[in-house]
Amino acid sequence: MNSLLTSLLLVTPVLLVLAMGIVGFVLRYQRRLLQQQEQLRYEREQAQHQSLEAALLAQEEERRRIAADLHDAVGTMLSIVKLHLSALPETAATFEMTAMLDQAISEVRRISRNLLPAVLEKFGLAFAAEALCRAAGGGTTRVLLHQTGDPRRLLPHHELAVYRVVQELLGNGLKHAQARQIDIRLNFDPDRLSVEYADDGVGFDLAVQDALPAPGARAGLGLTNLRSRVALLRGAMRHESAPGAGTRVWISFPAAYLPVVQAVTPAAVAVL
Repeated sequence: MNSLLTSLLLVTPVLLVLAMGIVGFVLRYQRRLLQQQEQLRYEREQAQHQSLEAALLAQEEERRRIAADLHDAVGTMLSIVKLHLSALPETAATFEMTAMLDQAISEVRRISRNLLPAVLEKFGLAFAAEALCRAAGGGTTRVLLHQTGDPRRLLPHHELAVYRVVQELLGNGLKHAQARQIDIRLNFDPDRLSVEYADDGVGFDLAVQDALPAPGARAGLGLTNLRSRVALLRGAMRHESAPGAGTRVWISFPAAYLPVVQAVTPAAVAVL
């Protein structure tokens, strides 16, 4: 009996150490497995982010090319036609054709500016957004821009992405909202930048909008582009809407401000 008790006393610590070793091994294995899964998830997110960034950069390069072609080729050709037309005797027909040419030249310039906003590169996001909203107003929809905080320059590709977000929000509102007024707010916080959009238009059903499109149906390209740009900025977006109740959108993301504050005055900005 004593020998059995002695054996148990000797074996029990060994079994406890062995059990603790097994538990420790399982815990280390699970921790290592979680770390590997987290690393794979991070690498997958990085690959998706880089792919998205490359696609949007390619899109912007195509916009630049089209803007240059419109300005240099189409715009120049229209100006030459107008010059030749002005050499003809002035009649009612030539007067009407000149007016149509002027309208076409203005439209080409407007499209070119939207594709490649020079004011953004020169003066930054705050004034580019102001120029965009000012140019969009004047029709049946009133467009108001509110800016809070300390407007500062961002990294160029971030600045362009935010500008496209504002442009997309405004474009969708003007096309679909049938609103009397659109309000856009830019909040320049110390470490974040947020964009808020609100209109008093017809609104839409969020459940229908967020549902997967039927086979063969086209998904909303504007909303897809908007989500892609927000994802590129590693931001968050939420929206509220209901039929007849207007639409509100909140977007927020980390702000990569440049260290040097470039002070400019609104008088320096002109809507060309």
